[in-house]
Amino acid sequence: MPLEVAQHAGFCMGVRRAVEAAMKVAATDVPSCTLGALIHNPTVVDMLTAHGVPAIHAADEANGRQVLIRSHGVSPDVLDDLEKRGCKVLDLTCPFVDKLHRIVADGTADGTPVVMVGERDHPEVKGTCGWAKGDVYVVATPEEAAELPQLSRAVSVVQTTFPPDRWEAIVSVLRHKVGELREHNTICNATATRQREARELAARADAMIVVGGRESANTQKLYAACKALCPRTILVERAAEIPPAFANINSEFIGITAGASTPDGSLKEVVTQMTDMQNTEFTMDAVVASLTRIRAGQTVTGKVVQITEDEVCVNIGYKADGIIKRADLTQEDVNLDDEIEAEIVKVNDGEGNVVLSQRNIVNRKAWEALLAKHENGEYVVGTGKEAVKGGLICDVEGVRAFVPASQLAQHYVEKIADFVGKEMKLKIIEVDKQKKRIVASRKQVIAEETAAREEEAWGRLEEGIIIHGIVRRLSAFGAFVDVGGVDGLIHITDLSWGRISHPNEVVKPNQEVDVKILSLDRERKRIQLGYKQLMPRPWDNAAEMYPEGAIVEGKVVRITDFGAFVELQPGLDGLVHISQCAPTRVNKVEDAVQVGQVVRVKVLSVDTEKKRISLSIRQAVEEEFTFEEVDELEPVAVDVEAVAEAEAASEETAE
Repeated sequence: MPLEVAQHAGFCMGVRRAVEAAMKVAATDVPSCTLGALIHNPTVVDMLTAHGVPAIHAADEANGRQVLIRSHGVSPDVLDDLEKRGCKVLDLTCPFVDKLHRIVADGTADGTPVVMVGERDHPEVKGTCGWAKGDVYVVATPEEAAELPQLSRAVSVVQTTFPPDRWEAIVSVLRHKVGELREHNTICNATATRQREARELAARADAMIVVGGRESANTQKLYAACKALCPRTILVERAAEIPPAFANINSEFIGITAGASTPDGSLKEVVTQMTDMQNTEFTMDAVVASLTRIRAGQTVTGKVVQITEDEVCVNIGYKADGIIKRADLTQEDVNLDDEIEAEIVKVNDGEGNVVLSQRNIVNRKAWEALLAKHENGEYVVGTGKEAVKGGLICDVEGVRAFVPASQLAQHYVEKIADFVGKEMKLKIIEVDKQKKRIVASRKQVIAEETAAREEEAWGRLEEGIIIHGIVRRLSAFGAFVDVGGVDGLIHITDLSWGRISHPNEVVKPNQEVDVKILSLDRERKRIQLGYKQLMPRPWDNAAEMYPEGAIVEGKVVRITDFGAFVELQPGLDGLVHISQCAPTRVNKVEDAVQVGQVVRVKVLSVDTEKKRISLSIRQAVEEEFTFEEVDELEPVAVDVEAVAEAEAASEETAE
């Protein structure tokens, strides 16, 4: 077919967004107007005027009406002026232009100059310059850039519809004129793609038709680019402007492209006009179909060419790019040039757009995969999205799932919102295939995994073995230790050979310990563990550690009528008879020592079989005095029989 339409011809995303919003406003009863022509296309401007949304040229013409800011954007001063006049503002600035404004505002906040590359009188350039907080230089050619003064630093930005090759030529000059240059290539991707395709098409065509408004800088640049490669290039705003004998449709190859401000209807009208010359009923859809055939429900793969706040534009190799609304995207992170798979929802939504949905195809695949996992009893991974009445909404591999509150945990969940944003294992417990709904349970996963761990753990346990564990919690009577999926108890009496009042004197939560399995009760699921059993028994080497005659330190741990018990080390106590508690006679033990006091004692005797140690504070003190000092002390008679009775009485206690 000797007629080819460029794939990226007609409305860009920013223009389409502005026009659609303006038409919605026109359908309301709110008096509205646009500040300047909404886009550089007389057809669209006339249409909006006919629908009651005319263009004004200054803020003082608004007269209280709602003011629509065109896609080219305006300066902050204009917005402030409208606000002071009490005008409601609907900002339809192109997202790419809005980004350009933010770059300029942020980059010049410290007074850094900005070099604006673009056409000086273009409304986008004028509006952008108003966001600068420092000096502004506008250049449109390498020659103008060369005439700039030497700058120590500057921020460089470019008009979103500026030719990419001219930008590169200018910025190469700026690199020599500015010491510290922060470059920002703010050219819209759609503009670059449109101009590249137009040049490629013009290089092959015998004749080219560029459709668009003559006041549009974007269209003028497109026309100039095509004209340089194909001399027989014409610029028309509508089909009626095409000369009758412009080209021979039957023998010549004719290319057609359109500027970003060209409505789909104008482009279609030109294509229809050209095909009518061939006396063929050929619509624009037929031209497209001759290049690439698509249908609703078809799965296609395309490359992301443009991203806005509300939509993602994908090149699918068709005359028009596919549009995916944010709500129909399943992946959160989408970048330019990413290849994504989507399903065609509509070939034409009435305005020439191809409507795509990534969610449809991903959901279908995800649903089939989830059904297979449900049938096989496999777990799935879900992420909490929203707390609702009675439970939690989760995203399970791209499919919406409901987890009842009773199935979130093995205990009552007070704050369901705590699960929002958290990833969790789930088990599908209910499926409605017709409505494509699933109900899942986290509680069952926890129960099954706990049971599996316990089963595995019990298989490894044997009485008498030593095993590594982690202290999980403490109670007044002992410490609970995780020994690989099941908990065992170290009773307080099995924590230390010495006397302790609470387990926290020996171990702490989350402490790793080695323990000995003392007993197993598989029916009652009880495990008795020992900690002190892995430590030396204090009495085994007491005679070596505390030989007779040695002077050592200990702590008074208990007082009786006949003496004081002194702890030499945990589990090893010795008795200081009342007669040995002080260098002089005392009536009560408390007159000489107090519980908790650290004292120096002399070892009198050690009987490891009977577990008795006799100690003396008196003799330890005497040895620290000189011989003369000792003579001055009052002699104290030792009641040998009383000491023997006391030691016998302490035997039971020492046990």
